[in-house]
Amino acid sequence: MAGDPLEYLFSLEHFGIKFGLENIRAILTALGNPERAYPSVHIAGTNGKGSVTALVDAILRAAGYRSGRYTSPHLIDLSERFAVNGVPASPDHLREAAGRFRDAVLTLQAEDALPVHPTFFEATTAVAFEIFRRAAVDIAVCEVGLGGRLDATNVLLPRVTAITSIGLDHEQYLGTTLAAVAAEKAGIIKPEVPVVVGHVGAEARTVIARIAGEQRAPIVDASGDVSIEAHQINDDGTQTMRLRTPSKDYGRVTLGLAGAHQVSNASVAVRLVEVLDEQGFRVPADAVVRGLADVQWPGRLQTITLEDGREALLDAAHNPAGAEMLAAFLAPRPRRPMVFGVMRDKDAEGILRLLAPVVSAVIVTSALTPRAAEPERVAAVARSVRPDLDVRVEASLSAALDAAWNLDRRILVAGSIFLLGDVLNILGIGASPAKNRGAATS
Repeated sequence: MAGDPLEYLFSLEHFGIKFGLENIRAILTALGNPERAYPSVHIAGTNGKGSVTALVDAILRAAGYRSGRYTSPHLIDLSERFAVNGVPASPDHLREAAGRFRDAVLTLQAEDALPVHPTFFEATTAVAFEIFRRAAVDIAVCEVGLGGRLDATNVLLPRVTAITSIGLDHEQYLGTTLAAVAAEKAGIIKPEVPVVVGHVGAEARTVIARIAGEQRAPIVDASGDVSIEAHQINDDGTQTMRLRTPSKDYGRVTLGLAGAHQVSNASVAVRLVEVLDEQGFRVPADAVVRGLADVQWPGRLQTITLEDGREALLDAAHNPAGAEMLAAFLAPRPRRPMVFGVMRDKDAEGILRLLAPVVSAVIVTSALTPRAAEPERVAAVARSVRPDLDVRVEASLSAALDAAWNLDRRILVAGSIFLLGDVLNILGIGASPAKNRGAATS
């Protein structure tokens, strides 16, 4: 069929968010169920799910497996969502998989066999599964997009699942209580499939335990059975610690992600690969140690240093829980001005209440997306949260960066992963620079 498959893929963005599995199941059946061609791991959580996905992927690659990694959203290029052995999908492979998806959808629509038009996320999910099948991956590590129970990725039949954290986010879709959010996230739990649980809080843990019990799914408690001792933050942003689990003593390890909260994400990742090891996916201790040290996750406490010495710290703190982690990282450090922008559906006030006390100024702008919140409205929120703070508005992101750097050679950019991607584009830096380490919220 004529036309560029990628143009067709991007044309689906205007269909927005739609929950439900009927569409994706029909499409995957038409494609021959590529998601069943390899074992998989499925990771959900309010924050940390992207970091855990990156950590598990790095460990499995260190163990010698050819892994597929599916994450969302992307920072700069769509291909970042579909990594095979740590490398984003090539343009040819992406276009080929997108073409197979498009042809399957058009055939289903001609047969009146597709309930509604597919969304962009349903498309990228099907494309990911197809890319991984054609790449003959040994295992796929897949991050939930939104929620879990009705997320398009929940067609997987994984070897192990994980829930990294529970907090309030996307409340219009997931509910306004921690219990409601936990129920949606726990929807990925499958019958008799182990679920690794991180620091989720008592209310959420009760819900997860109930659903796991109903599914006869063993719970692996990464928040309580992992011992971390002699934790130290290094000058380069990495962290060292002694790491022990009920299965192994890994000795002194290095974690290549900045931010103390990443320790709990590492605990989830390690316990998850230990479950795989028990199932016959051999993951030796030295692979765990190398994966923890070598992992990269751009846009999360990522430091960019320009040739003239100016510095930008980038972090996708897109909800209050993520902002709390970022604020904890910033609190003991010198204050810096923040370039800030959020999406319309985010809790800007909740984020700014946490970040305003630990920055020297706020320059509000917006990412290049229709979903971006109006800067003047966000600035009004910032002024109400901290009236004494220097709050400015810049219509363009370039002007906002210049305004921040005029105040200090060290700045912060936060609030939205879309904003971070635009910054990397402006600075001419790829999403995965070799020396830039990632951390923090997913």
